[in-house]
Amino acid sequence: MNRPQLLAAFCLSLAVSTPLMAQEAVDSPGELTLRGDSATTLDLAALKEMPVSSFETSTVWTDGVSRFTGVALADLLASLGDKGTVLRAVARDGYSVEIPVSDAVPGGPIVAYEMDDAPLEADMMGPYWIVYPYDSDPVYRSEEIEARSIWQLDTLELGD
Repeated sequence: MNRPQLLAAFCLSLAVSTPLMAQEAVDSPGELTLRGDSATTLDLAALKEMPVSSFETSTVWTDGVSRFTGVALADLLASLGDKGTVLRAVARDGYSVEIPVSDAVPGGPIVAYEMDDAPLEADMMGPYWIVYPYDSDPVYRSEEIEARSIWQLDTLELGD
């Protein structure tokens, strides 16, 4: 999916969100659900207790280079203790994407909760956004990776 298609899909998802979905997003904007063999819900404080990962990179959605801080996708997977080959990432508006577990490598993507030392706003890209270090490797500069960079992340589900 190219950038204009991603933007169109995002705008469409906002237009068709039901009032119930919007209310649910307001009620618990700071929680992230992880599902494997069992389910757990983490709030921002719990995520901040995990090892912190940060990097600077530019994105196609922001101006210039920004510093992103959060939890490495690899660390979140390790906390699940489960085996699987695919992560299904779901946004608060229902948008979902599959991310191969092989993407969760040291120095790879993070579930960001801050950009430039400020919390990600829930009504924009936050409160959680899967961000890849796009500038660190040309492999991360593809439409496929951009499509995996899901914002307003609500759920990560490990499966096959």
